[in-house]
Amino acid sequence: MKTLQPISLFLCLSLIVPVSASAEKAVKPADLAGTWYPSSGRELSDLINKYLDAADPAKVDGDIFAIIAPHAGYRFSGSVAAYAYKVARQNSRNKNIRTVIIIGFSHRKAFNGISIYDRAGFDTPLGVAEVDTELAAAIEAQDGRILFYPEAFSGENSVEMQVPFIQVVFKNSKIVPIAFGGQSYNDAEALAGALAKVLKDRDDYIIVASTDMSHYKPYDKANDIDAHSSSLIAGMKAKELYEEAGLGISELCGVMPVTATILAAQKLGFNSVKVLKLANSGDTYGDKSRVVGYLSAVVYNGKGAVEKPYIGGKEQGGPSHMLLNDAQHKRLLQIARESLTDYVKYGKRKTFAEKDPVLNQPMGAFVTLRENGELRGCIGNMVGDGPLYQTVANMAIEAAAKDPRFNPVSEGELGKVDVEISVLSPMKKVSGPEEINIPGHGVLVRKGYRSGVYLPQVATEAGWNKEQFLTSLCAQKAGLEPYAWKDPATDIYVFSAEVFAEEARR
Repeated sequence: MKTLQPISLFLCLSLIVPVSASAEKAVKPADLAGTWYPSSGRELSDLINKYLDAADPAKVDGDIFAIIAPHAGYRFSGSVAAYAYKVARQNSRNKNIRTVIIIGFSHRKAFNGISIYDRAGFDTPLGVAEVDTELAAAIEAQDGRILFYPEAFSGENSVEMQVPFIQVVFKNSKIVPIAFGGQSYNDAEALAGALAKVLKDRDDYIIVASTDMSHYKPYDKANDIDAHSSSLIAGMKAKELYEEAGLGISELCGVMPVTATILAAQKLGFNSVKVLKLANSGDTYGDKSRVVGYLSAVVYNGKGAVEKPYIGGKEQGGPSHMLLNDAQHKRLLQIARESLTDYVKYGKRKTFAEKDPVLNQPMGAFVTLRENGELRGCIGNMVGDGPLYQTVANMAIEAAAKDPRFNPVSEGELGKVDVEISVLSPMKKVSGPEEINIPGHGVLVRKGYRSGVYLPQVATEAGWNKEQFLTSLCAQKAGLEPYAWKDPATDIYVFSAEVFAEEARR
């Protein structure tokens, strides 16, 4: 049996300790029970089922290959993780899952390569999750980078925090725990290749890619960083995600599990990612001064999914592709208006239930409020952390009550405020300003930890040309030097928006 040795500055002095026969059969104990999650089996099961019952994810039409889920303490991230697990439990392909492959990484032990746990099982308060040792051995045999290094799993939350959810959702299934030791793209490709080889003729498995998002940033900054990272994941841009994580732009601690999972999915013909929930500890636990981000998403084949054509006007001289029809425009405006009214009058968030499959797609949206033609509030979500109709409802409230540039909208203003909605296309990274169409494109600029965004209609409303638009965006919104858009170190992303509004109130 191969064993993987830790990185050491004194490799010539490192001792290779053989693994005993008893160790090979050992069940790994639960290291985090009683701290990160309950130590009582009943309490743990009840808590997970509570999260699953409360989750309201968008429907996924297509076979699910993998889920992406967070791994913080359950009181912080359990409610977010439940979105992906609930969708996976309901998916037709996942009714007969025999094995769940958990791809995590080592927070605490540095080592070269990839560790795979090929022993008996993982213990939790819910019992022993048995390891599929046959599949583990088959994966291990595919590449020399994949070996057994047990210390990678000692106290490791990226793997252990997934196991109780798996025990509740995929009852009687086995697991294959995997942990990356370093941040090598070659290692991600190696694991993806190994998984593709051993899984190509099977459909009785699912992969769990374990990651949290940005770490210990102020609430608004975390939202910006995580929205950008989510857009790369939704676009299945594995190499770009990996490279930006190395530069500190995307802050996924589990960039290796996510990168490897996307690469494996592409090799096996799974072509879509749907973001089900994007939140952070400020949303789930309350303190917004320093938050950790959490993502719940699924990787699937998309064959039965509603296609998402390009939103907005003409792109690069091409035809217009409008995603929403008039009835959908009207319904979203109604949702925004009712959300705004109920929150301002009663301090309550109105709930909605929509069956329209397009309105249930996760898409980014902004809600803009105007009073007598003047801006009264504008807040949006670049990616969308749930169904479009829910994003619109949430952003209507945010624009009315939480835009820091304005006082909250009062009840007396409700009859004077007009609602405008901008539904966003996915962001596309461009190599330079020559690829930007003004008017036409909305733009996000990012340099280091500073970023800013303007919607497409800003240039038209202000009467700006491209240089004026980009200069204002950098200086006024991103807090960068005015001509940062000319700097090759500045990342530029474009998008289009489908914009519709209520008739102006007199």
